[in-house]
Order: sequence, then structure tokens, then C-alpha cells
Amino acid sequence: MILKFKDTFITDNSLECQKDCFFLCNSQNKQFIDQAKKQGAKIINVEECKKLLDIDENIQIIGITGTNGKTTTAAAIYSILLDLGYKCALCGTRGAFINDKQINEKSLTTEPILKTLEYLSKASKERCDFFVMEVSSHALVQNRIEGLKFKAKIFTNITIDHLDFHQNFNNYLLAKESFFTDESIKFINKDAKTIRFNVKNSFTYSIENPSYYHIKAYSLNEGVSAIVMAGNQKSFHINSSLLGLFNLYNLLAASALINELLKPDIKKLEAAISNFGGVCGRVEEIAKNVIVDFAHTPDGIEKILDTFKDKKMIVVFGAGGNRDKSKRPLMGKIVEHYAKLAIITSDNPRDEEPNKIIEDILQGFENKSKVLTITDRKEAIYKALKLKEQDDLVLILGKGDESYQEIKGIKYPFSDKIIIQEFYKNQGK
Repeated sequence: MILKFKDTFITDNSLECQKDCFFLCNSQNKQFIDQAKKQGAKIINVEECKKLLDIDENIQIIGITGTNGKTTTAAAIYSILLDLGYKCALCGTRGAFINDKQINEKSLTTEPILKTLEYLSKASKERCDFFVMEVSSHALVQNRIEGLKFKAKIFTNITIDHLDFHQNFNNYLLAKESFFTDESIKFINKDAKTIRFNVKNSFTYSIENPSYYHIKAYSLNEGVSAIVMAGNQKSFHINSSLLGLFNLYNLLAASALINELLKPDIKKLEAAISNFGGVCGRVEEIAKNVIVDFAHTPDGIEKILDTFKDKKMIVVFGAGGNRDKSKRPLMGKIVEHYAKLAIITSDNPRDEEPNKIIEDILQGFENKSKVLTITDRKEAIYKALKLKEQDDLVLILGKGDESYQEIKGIKYPFSDKIIIQEFYKNQGK
């Protein structure tokens, strides 16, 4: 990456180095220092790069990690802070934003450190009070958050995922735990699988188990409604149009953090929580009783299907190629349990053969009469919509608001949302 700086530039790639440029040395590229020096580059570390970019060290950085819920929780914090009158930046799976303006398209959940420093530099110019970011397990292992000083951190949950990278669940767990060893303010989900964390400056939150921020009562009818207790004191209400127990966890984590950091006027906090409309591609209703969602793990799929367990569901889903294969039959088993009909299709097959991925998922089904296999994702979505009866709910899972399908190294334009809209347009509805 090249970041223009005055009459030269900063790079983290030694192959891009030229005389008098700056080479940002970090954990990932330190073995290339000599090559950068030969090219005439000036070697700098993260702290020196911050000073060059005039990054405001008073910006409060908030990091969210967990298998599921990172994107919605981060977006909720960002939205609530803006509504409360603070200037705020956000970066993660959906791209980068500053004060309601998108400054970069979707990319990695957590960018390399130079890109994050670029965002922080722009946030500093806009005089942001807060910088909210999603932190992936890959980034933790690769130390892509090197040199960042976090004001607060959130642990959402941990379930099976990314074993293609981490090799086993224990390594994945250790990666997540490494984020919570410092003395920053931490918010830990007590209903999730237990992780080790530094108890200093830690707060817990939950719906089921004893915790500091806990739900006294809640309803999931027509959205989310809940009373939050902080210790033994009634703290605030959560009222939201978002659906599902998982979104109550997301909103609880976001609002607990903001309440603890800022002690805002409760009425203003409650209004800001209610104003958050959710994230595109996360339980997003595209047509009546037709929903798209990003759920792509066994736990994520189970949570959304359980939310609609009283509905007759047609579920369209697949699994990403070049990723953890162990979760594929588990996803199939969960969908079989909840769905009236499952349609297994292609997700982002990447370098794998789509039909082989489908076969792996199919292993989780005992009753093959409840499942169709249609490799072409557009055809699969059309089939679900054609089979949909009046009371059925069609759930199209795995890609959310992604605008592409990755096949053999090429990202082809593809949107579940657009496919649904095209279908109904062709039907004259």
C-alpha cells in the first residue's frame, strides 16, 4: 500500500520503496527492512508514522471482536454516538465511514495497520472523538492492530469458525483471548463460551447469566424491547425495530459500553438506540417475507433460524470455498432442523468446485427429501421464490449485502438483493 505524504509517500511494501520514501516497519514485514533500505527508504515504526500523519492520540478507539455480531455491534455504537452529538469514525466488514460519510468500500474486516492509520489520520482531520473498529482473529494473530491504544473493547461470542486459518478451536480461542489481556475497559458476554480476560476495568453483560449489565425483562415481538440493569440499578430501556435475540445481545453490548464511557442522558441514549435501523444485509427484508442475511457459521445460522422458528421457512444457503470445511455438515444439520425446505447452492466457491462444497453440506442432512441442490445461486434464489407459498418465509443466507461472487480468483458482480428485486420485477410485482 502507498499512502501519499507531502512530497513523498509511506508504504508497507518494500517492493514499492524509492529514495526518500518512508517504509512502515511492522510485525508482518520486518524481514524486508534491508530491502527497503537498499531502495533508499527511511524506516519508521508505527509510533513515528502516527506523528508523521498527525494522528490525534485523544481519539478513543473502540474494538469489537467475536465470531458473530461484530458488524452490527460496531455499527450500533457508531450510530448511537453520532446521534448523541459526537464525531465518530467506523471501519470494518462494510468499509470505512466518518461522520455518516463512506470513505472506503468493503475490504478486510481489519485492514493492515497502515490503512488503519490512514483512517485515523482522516478521522483526526475531521476532529473525531471516537474511532470504532471490528477486530478479526486473523488480525490478532498477525498483529494488524500493532501500536493502537484501545479505550474500550467488546467480546461478543465465540463459536466454530476460521479453522482453515487457526487449525483448531483452541488456537482460535487463544487469538480472541489475546485481545483482552490489557487494562483497557472491557465488556465481556457472560452468556458466551467462557474466555480468559484481564478482570481489571472489565464489565460483563448478559441475558441469562449473572452479570453487571443484565436484562431484567425483554420481549422479541415485533422487534426488541428490554429493560437493562446496571448492577442493582435500573439503567435504561432498549426499544428497537431489529429482530431476534442475537440483536438484543448486539444492542446490549453497544449501549452498555456507551453508558459506561459517557454516562449520557438516559432519554437521549434510549432515543439513539431506537434510531439505529440496523445494517444492510443483516436480517434485511427485501420483499414481503423474503430476507437476506450474512449468517455463514453454524451458530449464526442457528440464531437467525431460531428467531423465525414459528415460520415455515425455505432456506437458501451455501458455504465459502477455501475456508473451514468442518462447519459445512453442521450448517446442513441446523438448516434441516428448522427449515420446511432447504436449497443448497453456491456461495463464494473461490478455488473449490461448487458441487464439492454442496456435497460437504449435504452430509449434514438425514432426510434428503427436505433439500434441493442447485449450484447456480441466481437459479436457486429464483426457485425458492417460485416455491414460496403465502405464509412461507424465504431466508437467503451467507452473503448479506455482498455485491460479488468470487469464483477462481475473479469477483463477478452478484447481489442477492438485486436478484430478488429482478425476480419480482419480472413477475410484475
